[in-house]
Amino acid sequence: MAIEVKMPFLGESIQSGILGKWLKAKGDPVEPGDALGEIETEKITSEIYAEAPGSFIPLVEPGTQVEVGQVVARIEEGPEAARAVSPPAAPSHPAQPPAAAPRLVPAEAPVPPKAAREEEEAGPIPSEPSRPIRSPNGGRVLREEEWERLGPAEGEAAVRQEAAAARPTRRKPMSPMRLKIAERLLSAHQNTAHLTTFNEADLAAVKELRERYGERFEKRHGVRLGFMAFFVRAVIEALRQVPQVGAQIDGSDLVYPDRYDIGIAVSTDRGLIVPVLRDAEKKGFAEVERAIRDFAERARSGKLTLPELEGGLFTITNGGVFGSLLSTPILNPPQSAILGMHAIQDRPVAMRDRVEIRPMMYLALTYDHRVIDGREAVNFLAQVKAFLENPGIVLLDL
Repeated sequence: MAIEVKMPFLGESIQSGILGKWLKAKGDPVEPGDALGEIETEKITSEIYAEAPGSFIPLVEPGTQVEVGQVVARIEEGPEAARAVSPPAAPSHPAQPPAAAPRLVPAEAPVPPKAAREEEEAGPIPSEPSRPIRSPNGGRVLREEEWERLGPAEGEAAVRQEAAAARPTRRKPMSPMRLKIAERLLSAHQNTAHLTTFNEADLAAVKELRERYGERFEKRHGVRLGFMAFFVRAVIEALRQVPQVGAQIDGSDLVYPDRYDIGIAVSTDRGLIVPVLRDAEKKGFAEVERAIRDFAERARSGKLTLPELEGGLFTITNGGVFGSLLSTPILNPPQSAILGMHAIQDRPVAMRDRVEIRPMMYLALTYDHRVIDGREAVNFLAQVKAFLENPGIVLLDL
């Protein structure tokens, strides 16, 4: 008996995907719940699981596009499984090689007359050869008549095209997720009035808190005290002061969400994805750090679910982990703003009439100018800076 393995239903907006790879080989024994393969869609990478024990038989090659509900493999149960995957038996006697075909000897051809032989040996009278013309850039050599037919412009293009084709290249199709990311980024760039404003924050207070209480925090909560929890809290406090930054366009209306669902950008080998931290204002630092660690682990192993990637009021992205000193993040529609974190760098700063070396970070806020005015954007970023430089004032409710 065979059990069909089908492309699973992953969400209302997903109708198809690409079979990324099989995690089991043909004939491997499987048990219920075993991961059989990976399906890459425009939003997530999901696994296909076995629903019954037996032997695994793939029916679709990796890299194939499959529709929801399409049969992609089967699981053979019982004695039929062994027969389904066993190789054909070898013949008991090796096949004899076929007898060699008899060699045909052509009949002796008549000898042509002497004049005919001389003319044939001389061959046709050659015409004047075309003068070769080399491109001024070097590369392909074109005959004079081909250059005249194409003209200088097309001739040069033909030379460049052939020179480029001669260079070794590798071609790899874009994954559905990469295609979707490209589509969304282009749409955000073309369909929003995006603008970026910058500021810098002194992170000495945050670093001091982490150094003083980091070890106790980890022992008590089982997770490290990172920088991201401070930034999530800073963004929430700034959104409370400047709610316009969290507004989203819906037709001719502006929608102001009542909950602080914060997107945290996570880099994976499949691209950048943004899981959403729901009700972030209700979570303590330990809950935020645990949730972010869980997002990162499951994002890189392809275990995030579609609902975890949908919605969100605001996004935080951290290019500093890759060494970025300053950049302009791009919006994550329909959100109206995104905060870019960057590398912490010790720099000389004027502090109370003297110069000190301080751990500084550049902050970048990209926003949709249709929703947010410059004054609101600058004020929002100033609120983020104020929290990061004096976190005790908010945390102690002062």
